[in-house]
Amino acid sequence: MSVIKVMDELLSNKIAAGEVVERCASVVKELVENSIDASSTEIKVYLEDSGTKSIEVIDNGKGMDKDDAVLAFSRHATSKIKDEDDLYRLDTLGFRGEALASIASVSKVNLKTCEGDIGTHVIINGGKIIEVSKGDSRKGTSIKVSELFYNTPARLKHMKSLYTELSSITDYMNKLALSHPNIRFILKNNDNVILRTDGRGNLLKVIQSIYGNDVVRKMVSVHAENDDYEIDGYITLPEVHRSSRNNMVTIVNGRVVRNQDINRTINEAYHSYKPDNRYPITVLNISVDPSVIDVNIHPTKMDIKFSKMDSLLDLIRIMVISKISSKNLIPKAFLKEEKPKEEKPIYIEQYIKLDSNESKVEEIDLPDEEIMINDDFSIVSDEEEYKTEKLMPQMYPVGLVHGTYIILENENGMYLMDLHAAKERCNYEKFKYEMGKPIVASTPMLFPITIELSNSDYILLKKHLNLLTDLKFKVEEFGINSIVVKEHPTWLPTKNLEDSIRTIIDVIIREKEFSIEKFNEKVATMMSCKHAVRANTHLTQEDMEALVEDLRKCKNPFNCPHGRPTTVFYSKYDLEKLFKRSGFDTKK
Repeated sequence: MSVIKVMDELLSNKIAAGEVVERCASVVKELVENSIDASSTEIKVYLEDSGTKSIEVIDNGKGMDKDDAVLAFSRHATSKIKDEDDLYRLDTLGFRGEALASIASVSKVNLKTCEGDIGTHVIINGGKIIEVSKGDSRKGTSIKVSELFYNTPARLKHMKSLYTELSSITDYMNKLALSHPNIRFILKNNDNVILRTDGRGNLLKVIQSIYGNDVVRKMVSVHAENDDYEIDGYITLPEVHRSSRNNMVTIVNGRVVRNQDINRTINEAYHSYKPDNRYPITVLNISVDPSVIDVNIHPTKMDIKFSKMDSLLDLIRIMVISKISSKNLIPKAFLKEEKPKEEKPIYIEQYIKLDSNESKVEEIDLPDEEIMINDDFSIVSDEEEYKTEKLMPQMYPVGLVHGTYIILENENGMYLMDLHAAKERCNYEKFKYEMGKPIVASTPMLFPITIELSNSDYILLKKHLNLLTDLKFKVEEFGINSIVVKEHPTWLPTKNLEDSIRTIIDVIIREKEFSIEKFNEKVATMMSCKHAVRANTHLTQEDMEALVEDLRKCKNPFNCPHGRPTTVFYSKYDLEKLFKRSGFDTKK
């Protein structure tokens, strides 16, 4: 007797829902993307209890007639593709024809849609059509999904907290708004507005509505193109960073995507400009011929493949490095003025605070100072703009605080320089330059140094022993699991020489995926820190002047190799404001 049977459609839709509908945010994603594909210019998303009770999406798009409104809930029913060739020239967000059928199979759906004449009203419970009738004549579509997973209790009990569900929905709506600034988005939870954009096509305005004025002031526009790709967008200056990669937004042909290689390339381009465990805020729009990418990888359609990935990564790397390396990156110690309480504030409803039963949006008062867009489209305030002829302006040391911070001045204001971070940067660029030179001189050691290793470490060192030779170390095997170092390169400081050699050997041993670039980078970084002047060190006036000049000669004088700032700037205006002299004659 045959034991293999074809599943009925409702059961297969429930199984498919496990891939397509993971949580409330999945429903929002699929419904809003359908609204975008319907050429909507305004999309409203209304949630009850973070979407756990209901999710309603209302748009002003094309709408559907009666037949399409019913057929849309059948599996693999779509208007986006008609044959196999269409898969390779997709210009829509949806195309698989699985989302509505999957959503309807695990929820209660109420659909109202109209092309502009006679509307259609469809009610579906658990995948079964309950009613099809005439509806409102308002052009567009309204779809309400209630009691998600009510008929699949195993899935329901794995729903996250209200805060987590709302955070996930908000995050994706933010990214959709960034990918389509020409669409007006409204997101509400229990009548509290979380996101509102104006749909006027200004990407920077959308970024401002999501991240606020402080972040937008520190963003710069980027543009790059080659034969395959064109990239536009905004990136933050290195002083603005977050603990998660989630704020690195990549959009390909209007589709928000996830790609680890792109994120890694962007983050590596910021290397030594910020801490390694922090990530910039970026919004990059990548335009490419649809034939170069494949979006049919996963039901969520957020993972895509690029056929010319190396070309794209090189373009991104060069674009980011050239932009941030040309900027004056001294952080400004900006002091915010307190506003009188009687002034009318400008509000943005952005911060979400939830308990287990309800959600509440706390209104944040945004500064209403006048902002302007400079030549490269980054937003700056009038007070923040000051002239620089080089990457780091000329400045003059006038004192030392706690043997750690050098006080400097020029006509623009006052600077504080971290002497350890500054010396680290100078050492780093010196070591990296010397290690990259084709000809490096060596010097004999008066007392050779013997280094003993474990048997496993000794094997790993022998595998890359040529690296020490290339760096002009003269090394010989010495007994069991030991080496003796008889010469070292002239650029290696003689102070704590054995410790420096052990540091280099440790880098060789610990490196898992070995490359000469990463090796040189790690050695230069570790050596620069070990040989930097420590805090609580007395420096003469000549020492301070020499350090400042050495730092100004660096390619990146603004950060130590670990990303910490070397210098902080206080404008004359900030100093006057700090001492309550703003608005008065400073000569008094």
